[in-house]
Amino acid sequence: MSTVFASIGTSLDGFLAGPNARPGNPLGDGGARIHRWVYEVEAWRERQNLLPGGGVVATVAHPSAEIVEENFARAGAYVMGHRMFAEGELAWPDPPPFRAPVFVLTHTPREPWVREGGTTFHFVTDGPEAALDAARKAAGDKDVQISGGAETVRTYLNAGLVDELEIHLAPILLGSGTRLLDGVDPELRLAPDRTVATPEVTHIRYRVG
Repeated sequence: MSTVFASIGTSLDGFLAGPNARPGNPLGDGGARIHRWVYEVEAWRERQNLLPGGGVVATVAHPSAEIVEENFARAGAYVMGHRMFAEGELAWPDPPPFRAPVFVLTHTPREPWVREGGTTFHFVTDGPEAALDAARKAAGDKDVQISGGAETVRTYLNAGLVDELEIHLAPILLGSGTRLLDGVDPELRLAPDRTVATPEVTHIRYRVG
């Protein structure tokens, strides 16, 4: 069965977005600082349809790039919340960065939205487990990534449906905004599985359960 994983960037004080996050300002005020480390990673730039050249490639000297490439390669389908979709719909290029089926949790029925590059957004109205079941089937022998936002990741963590949680911890403070783990069951068991430290970010992967 597919591994279900979440891979999320946060500030040192636990925020994944600053205040006033909304469509047009998807990471909130100051939230882009969390992700500075990834903006020059070649695999990320390619997925964002940015001009090639000057990117950091996956080498021993650049372990962050290797982690980004690994996550893209393993994800055969994605699940995200409606708010993340609404914020990204205005910002994602065509083709979007997923290059795989995406299942969006929503209360509003909508026909699938087919984009270039292998991404189709499917809108699921019958709950998180139904979305995950559909994503598992679509992923085949690959894994399923729970993309966000915070509420969606918390929902799957609290339901015991996440196998791995990877946090990309940026050495910054936001002070306010949206915290990743607010409302997560304090009895949740997390076992560190991998830690990769760089000057720009520390990647910490946990096994859940």
